[in-house]
Amino acid sequence: MNAKKTKSDKPTKLFVLDTNVLMHDPTSLFRFEEHDIYVPIMTLEELDANKKGMSEVARNARQVSRTLDEIVGSLDDDIKNGIALEGPSRGLASGHLFLQAEAIPNSLPSSLPTSKSDNQILAVQMHLRDRFPKRPVILVSKDINMRIKARALGLEAQDYFNDKVLEDTDLLYTGTLALPADFWESHGKDMESWKKEGRTLYKIKGPLSPDLLVNEFVFLEPGGANDKPFQAIVREGGGRTATLETLVDYGHQKNAVWGITARNREQNFALNLLMNPDIDFVTLLGQAGTGKTLLTLAAGLTQTLESKLYSEIIITRVTVPVGEDIGFLPGTEEEKMTPWMGALEDNLDVLNKPAEIDSGSGAHGGPYGGDWGRAATMDLIRSRIKVKSLNFMRGRTFINKFLIIDEAQNLTPKQMKTLITRAGPGTKVVCLGNIAQIDTPYLTEGSSGITYVVDRFKGWAHSGHVTLQRGERSRLADHAGEVL
Repeated sequence: MNAKKTKSDKPTKLFVLDTNVLMHDPTSLFRFEEHDIYVPIMTLEELDANKKGMSEVARNARQVSRTLDEIVGSLDDDIKNGIALEGPSRGLASGHLFLQAEAIPNSLPSSLPTSKSDNQILAVQMHLRDRFPKRPVILVSKDINMRIKARALGLEAQDYFNDKVLEDTDLLYTGTLALPADFWESHGKDMESWKKEGRTLYKIKGPLSPDLLVNEFVFLEPGGANDKPFQAIVREGGGRTATLETLVDYGHQKNAVWGITARNREQNFALNLLMNPDIDFVTLLGQAGTGKTLLTLAAGLTQTLESKLYSEIIITRVTVPVGEDIGFLPGTEEEKMTPWMGALEDNLDVLNKPAEIDSGSGAHGGPYGGDWGRAATMDLIRSRIKVKSLNFMRGRTFINKFLIIDEAQNLTPKQMKTLITRAGPGTKVVCLGNIAQIDTPYLTEGSSGITYVVDRFKGWAHSGHVTLQRGERSRLADHAGEVL
């Protein structure tokens, strides 16, 4: 096992893989580029112990075993010389894979129990470090305690970063851009303007044009010469010219969606995406109380019951409890999902609220004909909303449905792909999430499924994203979000 030289004449690194890295990302074997990877026998033992069952971890363990089988099957030479990954990875990795092919003497401190698999992996790393003193030997693990233990023993250890879409979530695409105050002066030369279906379109040319992404929202605050705020969506961008289109003002009562009006700029942007039939995929991020679920349900009900664009609303979410699990729930799939759908019930109550008490008569009037009308409307709404479990989504196809994926920050990128690929013709998918509230173990803000799709879908003509900034739930919820 010779330390190969790179172009800069530095020895390549040797990464020792912990089991949780392979079970977290089955493709991690091909993610280390020109560096070599070493899989201890204990890692293979742990993979074998975790392969049974239908959980995501078990599926990943089986996937890794199949991948290793393919790699070892391609071997012509002695396994001790390492297996070149260039062929099996189709050019993704140029390093070698080494499997532990010999018994390694235990050089750990006597106080550490050798029966623990973590300690045996650390013993393998110590042996490799002593064997290759000029070569960086690094443990890669998702387990924080394992990394701390390795560093305490004077070994190098790091987290697995390859699944992270972004190192810093502050860099995540927000879907909105504040235009500079001199925007019209610097971009107004040779500008073209025309009307289409009641909207005004502007074709502009200037220094910002190449940076504008399709379906990104731009706004200019009122002030100086601008007596009215300017809000628009980018219809064409990324070149020498860009086309901006003015928005529908959902803050005005005449454009109310199921009785709901936008209370701030970002909510108006979100409703423009949710009510646009050309946008098939919408992602909404935001703190608790920013109105993600309420706006989405209002748009879904309007387009399902009034404009008949979709046949029904389907809502799903990951069933990850915040505290202790309360055990099995009785009933059908829909009944089992009911306790997880408290947010749905709360928002339906708001959307189907009784009309304000008439100051003159003191009676309940209103759009639904009093309490009887309200009850009938609630039954109609419930008949059009289906609550589905994530567990039974594999292989399904949804046609002409309004699919809402709630609490999407708890999904892995792989689960996210499974859900979004369920969409058939005429289906709109809306993902809602708050990356500050991740309950799934091993998922971080940088590796969450919603962060992944926001980053990958930006700039596609049929998708849009908005990060909602301002809480509209109550002054108590807003203050709690800031100070707690």
